[in-house]
Amino acid sequence: MSKKKSALLILVFLLAASSLAACSSKKDNAQPSASSPAASGQSPDSSGSPDGQSEQPIKFSVFYSDNATLPFKEDWLTVQEVQKRFNADIKFEIIPIADYQTKVSLALNTGNNAPDVILYQSTKGENASLALNGAIVPISDYSDWTPNFNARVQAFGLEDQVASLNLKDGKRYYLPSLYDKPFYDGGLILREDLLEKYGLQAPQTFDDLYAVLKKFKEENPDSYPLTILAGPRVLYRMTMPSYGISVGKNGADGSKTLSWDYANQTYFPGAISDQYKEYMKFFSKLFAEGLLDPEMADPIDGDKWSQKMATGKSFATYAYYDQIGGVESAATEAGFKLQMYPPLAGPAGAHHQQKSSTGSGILFPKKAADRPDFERLVRTVDEIFFSEEGAKIWGLGVEGQTYTMDGDKIKYADDIVNSPNGIYKEMQLKYGAGSDVTQLVWINAQEMTKYDENYGQINAVVAGMPDSIQPIPPTPMFDDMIAEEAASLQTPLADTFEVWADAFLTGKKSLDKDWDQYVKEMKGLQIERFTQLYNDNL
Repeated sequence: MSKKKSALLILVFLLAASSLAACSSKKDNAQPSASSPAASGQSPDSSGSPDGQSEQPIKFSVFYSDNATLPFKEDWLTVQEVQKRFNADIKFEIIPIADYQTKVSLALNTGNNAPDVILYQSTKGENASLALNGAIVPISDYSDWTPNFNARVQAFGLEDQVASLNLKDGKRYYLPSLYDKPFYDGGLILREDLLEKYGLQAPQTFDDLYAVLKKFKEENPDSYPLTILAGPRVLYRMTMPSYGISVGKNGADGSKTLSWDYANQTYFPGAISDQYKEYMKFFSKLFAEGLLDPEMADPIDGDKWSQKMATGKSFATYAYYDQIGGVESAATEAGFKLQMYPPLAGPAGAHHQQKSSTGSGILFPKKAADRPDFERLVRTVDEIFFSEEGAKIWGLGVEGQTYTMDGDKIKYADDIVNSPNGIYKEMQLKYGAGSDVTQLVWINAQEMTKYDENYGQINAVVAGMPDSIQPIPPTPMFDDMIAEEAASLQTPLADTFEVWADAFLTGKKSLDKDWDQYVKEMKGLQIERFTQLYNDNL
């Protein structure tokens, strides 16, 4: 064979090999393997395709926790805009918040009807066991696919806080919401005009609150002075810390029956503690004397709660500052004025509900990792919720529609500024901006622009109070076997606690006569073993 022919054959071979390699590369990038989180050398964009184009939107399903005070709307500007901008077609399954954890638990335990993405979740409680048993994707294994989340963590200096969310196997199973600093968004709200009318000082302790409510009742015998938004869980999480406990459905550590001793850095069985007994004595006294709305034992929807406050059936509440404007605009009495006050002092000091720089966020059920486009799914979710563009939409809406920029200052649209609901609540209700289910990046300075000067002053007062907002307690590092044992203990303890809590509050059971029986029952359900599991695995 001549040299000329040999050279030609070699050239043809090289061209063919090059073409095959290129085809293989395109195939690998178009369908990334969910089982291989390592970077492949190329970084596809959010669409999952190397050239930045995708002919079809990525379709995925989402569990959404729906709160009666902020009912989900498919046509919210935020919901529509993120789908358009990030080329996504999202199917939201709307689940009432009271049923949400049960629905999530069922989906994760059975794998049946699980969505691709679950919002408003963490790996506290039962989810830790489910994660370690393979029901949830270890999203930290795929950190190359969450560049926007990673950048936010670094910008806020939250590396240690996020690392603390790892489970016993050293992996993290969800993308938490991120806060540059916690803020005081809700608490005790009172009729300030009535304090002035009756010559009362703003309460600073729970004893002060009792005196104020007694006066309100004396002047308005047919009223129930203190009502609660959305049921006992809001009251409990905002007031228990002043008694040194945090238990129940919204307990700070997720155990539902344990509490964290900040001084000794250890868990104790809060549900059967002297602190809890003292706490329930106070609120059962309010209930017995007609100072506490008897309907608060069940969830009270936002409209009913607002009506109670606006029409003088109640004069005090535990709720959120952004709801004040709506109540005042619906008020039937001249001079009606509400004010939110700093946390009241109890036996353990003046504390609001515990908060962290990380909160509930996004987890992926294991079936999501079986999708051939799992990388594209993760990258799209990362952009939708954590990119600068996506985070702005969830927090502020759309520039030019809900707000404009005047230099570095945010100016909200006139209809929002002039709404009787106030900026924050109007943004939530009308546009879906500022929902803690979907807004996963929270910047304090930005959020303060949604409120009036009064709110900023309240936050300044609370910030100056020592440990007014304590950090979330640490999560134990269970391995899968211990996590299973903890989960098996947690459910019957939590269910029993809820039954007794309602009975103690409403007087169906006596704290004096029935307390020992309650403690015996909880000990029989191994609350002490449950406590030991938490402390042994910190």
